[in-house]
Amino acid sequence: MAYNEILADHIRELLVDYNDTIIEKKMFGGVCFLYKGKMTIGVIKDDLAVRVIASKMDQELEKYNVRPMDFTKKAMKEFVYVELEHKKNLNYWVHLGLEHAKTKLKEL
Repeated sequence: MAYNEILADHIRELLVDYNDTIIEKKMFGGVCFLYKGKMTIGVIKDDLAVRVIASKMDQELEKYNVRPMDFTKKAMKEFVYVELEHKKNLNYWVHLGLEHAKTKLKEL
């Protein structure tokens, strides 16, 4: 299954400062970026797949271009799909995904 390579390249550009802690992995039929082993953000077809901390899920799901990630036909916990409108908004979603990963690492 194909994914938006241009969008993935834009994510790579935003994550360049995290180079030594980011792993790129094929997942969900697309590509995902893991921070210290924790999934942060990815591209599936033309959508972003973003991990969001639980306390922000309701707020993010209120946005009209965001929906639950239902890859398995059931909403996945702390995952959303985002139909990105503008490249300028990508930085927000990347940092939201990084926030999730960093929070999970603190819990260990």
